[in-house]
Amino acid sequence: MKKLFASGFGWLLLVVLCPLLAAAQTQPAVKATLEGEWKGPLTVPGGTLPLSITVTELANGTRFAVLSVPAQRINRALLTVDLKADTVIFDSQELGCSYVCLRSADGQQLQGQWRQQGFAPSSLTLQFTPLPPQPKTFKFPPPYRVEDVAFTSAHDNTKLAGTLTVPPGEGPFPAVLLLSDLGPQDRDATQGDYKLFGAMADYLTRHGVAVLRLDDRGVGQSGGDWRSATPLDLQKDAQVALNFLRTRPRIDIAQLGIIGVGTGANVALEVAAQPLGPAFVVSLAGAGTPGYEVMAQRPALGFLKAGEADTAQENAARRRLRQQQTTAEKVAELRAKGANSAQIDTYVGQQQMRQRAADKKQLDGRYKRQRPMMEIVRHTADNGQAQAIVLNMLRQQQPDLPVADAQALAAEMTAPWYRAYLNYTPTANFGQLRAAMLLLHGTDDQQLQPSNLNALEKALKDNKRAQFRRLEGFNHTFQAPPQEWPLINGQQQPVVSQQVQLLILEWIRKQVKG
Repeated sequence: MKKLFASGFGWLLLVVLCPLLAAAQTQPAVKATLEGEWKGPLTVPGGTLPLSITVTELANGTRFAVLSVPAQRINRALLTVDLKADTVIFDSQELGCSYVCLRSADGQQLQGQWRQQGFAPSSLTLQFTPLPPQPKTFKFPPPYRVEDVAFTSAHDNTKLAGTLTVPPGEGPFPAVLLLSDLGPQDRDATQGDYKLFGAMADYLTRHGVAVLRLDDRGVGQSGGDWRSATPLDLQKDAQVALNFLRTRPRIDIAQLGIIGVGTGANVALEVAAQPLGPAFVVSLAGAGTPGYEVMAQRPALGFLKAGEADTAQENAARRRLRQQQTTAEKVAELRAKGANSAQIDTYVGQQQMRQRAADKKQLDGRYKRQRPMMEIVRHTADNGQAQAIVLNMLRQQQPDLPVADAQALAAEMTAPWYRAYLNYTPTANFGQLRAAMLLLHGTDDQQLQPSNLNALEKALKDNKRAQFRRLEGFNHTFQAPPQEWPLINGQQQPVVSQQVQLLILEWIRKQVKG
């Protein structure tokens, strides 16, 4: 059971019990909303603790409630609300507390007792205060601690900034560092409305895991320039971030992990091979082939701007959904005409083979166009000369590409980070890895071929604590399958897969318990 109070009072927020009020039973109750803030002092050994329960009534008839005890640094811990006749029941599975009470006849008070296992009940009265009007853009604050943080990566004096979220209670809690993929990304890994790291941090923190996520160099509040950061720089940044977590009082120093996506996954694996590495690593679409092979497989040269939507990935997912729907309609038609199971299986298999062939043709064409330019960069040390050759190749391949865009791409392909990554071999140090690892790869990843997981399996064959999973239908950023996307303003919008988040959470819990 998590310890929630560290004061001299020694009290834990576990159970609040309000007895039924005789006065409320004998007088007709005034129908009053629960929405508002209910405040009062809780009598505890040695004094009192002011606390509050804030209730918001939602449009669908449900209620949202949070518990705050400022003196104990408990801020907006989530409570469920249930009404049974005149009885109001608050409950928190996360904190292990419940509150059963009646309102006074005028609807302005909750009166009752505070009960904690092993302690005598204590009387408690909460007074009602209405909530102020909320703006249309109002969002409920999360039921955990949120802190903007910053520290310096000492090897080159670069400021790194981000957000640390910590579950309610005293802890100590396991914690993870999130590391992003290639290109400039903010701390939420924002791509349009899709926020992989923002959603993942919220999910894990709500379930007992602290999360640190950072703006990339030169993005948001972080200093430096992502274009000049080599894989070695990123490894040092990750080590500094882990040491920052080790300074936090509510973090379990022995249970620090890293979750990385793409290049971030490879950085995580490299850091795990160093002294003071993480206790566990989750690799999402990590690379197992050399950097020049990875870059040649990418759908397009260049990178999205920080926060820019990946429309190519979203459109590819929507095309897959349409193909699945077309196949399903054809299967239904075949059944209606009396086709047997073998005939239907044959048809579906043929469609899948055609899709795999189309994907391979697209990949081969992309590789054929892009690999020669990368070889020019790898073997031409003079940046000016390399840029001129690459620019000429780009203009020949894409005559309609604006000159300024082609020049920007040629400059990017000769930047320090790009040169370093082309010569980067991800699996060079993997024979030393013994940390617990979960390596996931989506079968519909269009940025990094699933064959990369085969290379990682081979490189980590001696690590008995490494687990590998291929996830059917998932893309590079582990969006849920398109059929699960919510409809927003008439358009389906991508969301982070709940299946993947649950898989990661359960795996982390096993490592912590082990």
